[in-house]
Amino acid sequence: MGRLISPGEKRTALITGASSGIGAAFADRLAEKGFNCILVARRTEAMKELALRLEKDRSVSVEVLTADLSSDAGIAAVEGRIAEDPAIDVLVNAAGFGTRGVFAETDPRKIESMIMLHALASARLCRAALPSMIQNRRGWIINVSSMGAYFTAPHFVTYSATKSFITMLTRGLKSELAGTGVRAQALCPGLTRSEFLFTDEFRDVNYGRIPFPFWMSADAVARKSLAALRWNRAVVVPGLGNKLWVIYMKLPVIGPLFQWMMGRMAGARY
Repeated sequence: MGRLISPGEKRTALITGASSGIGAAFADRLAEKGFNCILVARRTEAMKELALRLEKDRSVSVEVLTADLSSDAGIAAVEGRIAEDPAIDVLVNAAGFGTRGVFAETDPRKIESMIMLHALASARLCRAALPSMIQNRRGWIINVSSMGAYFTAPHFVTYSATKSFITMLTRGLKSELAGTGVRAQALCPGLTRSEFLFTDEFRDVNYGRIPFPFWMSADAVARKSLAALRWNRAVVVPGLGNKLWVIYMKLPVIGPLFQWMMGRMAGARY
């Protein structure tokens, strides 16, 4: 992988969605590696609590930037912060939310918010961060996609579409960045134990029916992602269970069966 930081040298990572879940786990792991952190999310108090812990436990500098990345103003605020600091070496686009429902019955504003947050924010922040990374000939871009990029099911149409965009964006970036010293990774986690799956949107989903091997902790997802940077792969699916799931989804009979099962768990009307 090569060392992005040398002993005694401080680098900076900007992490979106850093108030909880995978984003917070990335902040913790990067701080452990010696990175100063810029935390970006909507929930200021949660980020402040994390910042205090990281500064105390990891001896790094942590900045909190409150921004709603489902809005143009929020994206512009983070773009401006990136422009101020050419020393940002790592960008983790982890902000996201899950939703479900029949596409034709979904509030158009919710569809727009998801496209803005998952697709447009990720693309614009990559565009903002890359020029200085390329000039410095070092940097990591980690875009948090999803297993949902590999398939879709009733009630998850917009989510899967936006995650597919993130994955394809990152694949393209990896090709363009060859030889620059900058690495791009689309991280495609499966079911992750975090607040993401336990909101009101999913309150009636019976997660007990999902086998244990398909679950991972947010910390395990972040660790697998960072460890995989050494191989410079465009797409990383963490966890053996998730890797097998991707293989199954491509099989002629089992793939459609898996999609049917996902739709049933989401409450699809067949």
